[in-house]
Amino acid sequence: MAFHYSRRKLKVREEEEAGELNIVPYLDILMNLIIFMLLSITGLATFGIINVNAPAYGAPTTGMAQENPDDAPKLTLSVLISKKGHFVSSENAILGEAGTPTIPVKADGTHDFSALNAKMVEIKSAFPKETKVIVGADPDVPYETLTQTLDAIRETQGRERRLLFPDVTLGAI
Repeated sequence: MAFHYSRRKLKVREEEEAGELNIVPYLDILMNLIIFMLLSITGLATFGIINVNAPAYGAPTTGMAQENPDDAPKLTLSVLISKKGHFVSSENAILGEAGTPTIPVKADGTHDFSALNAKMVEIKSAFPKETKVIVGADPDVPYETLTQTLDAIRETQGRERRLLFPDVTLGAI
């Protein structure tokens, strides 16, 4: 008894005959890249909200001299952040005792941002036209403390928000 095997020629798939590429894997990669870029852009957008100016070095320009024509006392407000608390000072005076922070940390070791905000409101009422502040921090101060300090300096807290010192210059200690 003999078995007869019939061979039949297999048809080549139509897609391969036309020479088309399978682009589904490429579309998957493209979609993953688009999603990654969209998520990374939204995370970077929050850093652009803080208005920060670079410090000016050198002699003042003529524009700076015209800024204060009535020769009112200059404030040049600075807030330094340390582990002990916030040191608030101006060109004319240190607000608080020398060597001790103007706004010390609370008993639990956290910074008192509401007291800092109240101090900024008090300073703003004395200098209503002033908008500039220089902020410096010790290297071991957490970043979140810096951002909460900036929030307390820039505007009042509560329902009715009012700008205090929106022009922030970051300095080094």
